[in-house]
Order: sequence, then structure tokens, then C-alpha cells
Amino acid sequence: MKKRYLSLIVAGLMAGCSATAPEPQVKQEFNYDLTKYNLDPAKAPAQNFDLSNWKITLPELATEGSKKGKALEIQKNELANTQTPYVHDKWFYTDPKTGAVVFVAPNEAPTTPNSKNTRSELRGMLAQKYDDPKNNFVVASHPDAAEYGAIGGQLKATLTVDQVSTSGNYKKNNAFAVVIGQIHGSDNEPLKILYRKLPEHQYGSLSWNYELNPVPELQDAVDGNGKKLRKDIRHDVFGKHNLRQGSADPVDGIQLGEMFSYEVNVKGDIMHLTFTKNPDSENPVTKTFEVDLVKGNYQGHDVDQGYQNDWMYYKAGVYNQCNTKKSSSDCEWRGMEAGDYAQASFYELELNQ
Repeated sequence: MKKRYLSLIVAGLMAGCSATAPEPQVKQEFNYDLTKYNLDPAKAPAQNFDLSNWKITLPELATEGSKKGKALEIQKNELANTQTPYVHDKWFYTDPKTGAVVFVAPNEAPTTPNSKNTRSELRGMLAQKYDDPKNNFVVASHPDAAEYGAIGGQLKATLTVDQVSTSGNYKKNNAFAVVIGQIHGSDNEPLKILYRKLPEHQYGSLSWNYELNPVPELQDAVDGNGKKLRKDIRHDVFGKHNLRQGSADPVDGIQLGEMFSYEVNVKGDIMHLTFTKNPDSENPVTKTFEVDLVKGNYQGHDVDQGYQNDWMYYKAGVYNQCNTKKSSSDCEWRGMEAGDYAQASFYELELNQ
């Protein structure tokens, strides 16, 4: 584990790609005025961003402590320390040109116990202890709202997606995809924000998911077709989430390296979503959505109980949806140089709770 600050570009960091592997996708160069973000390329992430209410999980094994042998976690006190700031030279570092904080996750690496997918991802921490109710937030009408750390809250991010896996099964929506923001509940996610780009396309698609939240005894139940009752309801923002091989390039989507922003604001019982493409341009494109997190029965799915009685927390960074499991995305692991990883650079990352 490296504790000192390193300014490195992730390129050829891991071996293992074949001689015939395709070249990784090239990030389009865009000329942005970054002065408004007040980022210093010579500083570590915690010196450019307020990380005081986050911890981070990284895609490698911890070698010491209580998490030894599991995916590496850097706790909030260490992550937010501006005197001896934490940086990982492969997975979490400052872009030496722009000052953005960069998150990287390969297709294959150590994962958290309940996931097949790797992540370089922040987890909101409103308290010191993971199991403290004050660590999480709830909606206003939660019956025990006073016991939790916050009622609602806001997450704002401005970023570019720089890379998604170049391998995967076109029939799987998780192939070529990365999650770059979430609200996670005790079991399910009322929000996942995803970017997906097919290897032959210039443009990728931005979408978001609402996961149905059944009562506990139905969390793993299936319908007559063997499909889980607990499933994601997908919503397109820019482009289309479910493109297949041979589909037209979604020119209304977002290119690698193209800036966009999202804002998630849970006020009262309502989740407000705002997505903006090219936010600092003369002609930004904005789309908004609202979800009542209490109502349940989402889009007529009577199995959904909503999230009134649940606790939640924000997540941000890179949660790579590509893994080598055929049931999920059927991606490959040919090494970083073959492009089998996900990467995003955040120019703004603000949690208000």
C-alpha cells in the first residue's frame, strides 16, 4: 500500500494482454476551461476534494488489519487526511494535467464479498462505525428518522468517463458498462447511474436504474419465468442503455472524455435527478427525473414496497460492471493494455448531508 502522493497516468500498469488484443479505446480530447473547479494537479485527492464523509474500496487485497485478504478499504479518517493524504498509484490518484480525481477498476481483481464486480468507489460515511444508524440517511417519512445521520441529502458530480471494457457479451447490458454514482439501501439500490459504450461506437449511453424493493421474504423470490422479482427498471438519459452489436451509434450520447454532470437530491420523500451534458458549454443539455421513494408499486410492479422503511447511503466513483462471469457480462481479462478496465475522472464531487 502506498501512502505517499504519486502523480502517475494509468497506462500499461498491469501485464497479461495478448499480442493480438485490440487497442484500448482512445479518450477524445476536449478543450475545457477547468479554472472554475480550482483543482491543483500537484495535490492529492483529499487536498482538492472534501473526502471527510467517505471511505473507499479499491480492487486489490488488503495485506494487513481486520480486512486482510479482502478488498482493500481505506477508512474515512485516513482518506480525508490532508497532511499525509492517501493516493493509490493504480486505482485512485490525481490526474497530473487536470487535477481531477481518477478512479480505475480492472475487469478482474479482488471484490467485496457480495459482488462479482471490481470497484474503486467511495461509500458515504456520516459516522465512524459502519453499523451505526447515524452512518446512513433516510427519507423524511421514515418512522424512526431521528435515529439516522441525515434526512435526504445531495450528491453533485462533474466528470468524464475515460474508459470502459473493450471485451464483453453484447447481449448483456452490463458488458461495456460502469456505474459512476449510486444510492444504496440495506439490500437494494433505489439509484444506479450507468455509462455504457460499445467498442465500435464513438458515443456511449448514460442511463439510471431504480431497483424494485420487495419485502424481505421476497428478496430472492422469482416469477414464473425464473426471473427475480427484485430487478432494475432502466431509464435512458442520453443514448440507449440496451444497444446490441450492429446497433447505430447513439449520437445523442456521450463520448469518452466528454464532460457531463449529475445531481442527486433527496428532499423529503422525493429523489430529484438532474443530468447535464457539456455543463460548462454555451448550450448544455439537461434532463430531469423525479421518483417518490415512499410510494412503492413502481411503474405498476406491486412487489415494490418503496424505500420508506429503509436506510441508504451515497456512492460515487467507478464500479466496473464487466467481469469474467458468463451470467453477468462475459467480459475478459486480457490486462490493462488491452483495455479491460473502467476509468472515470471527477472534476467536481460534493456530498451535502
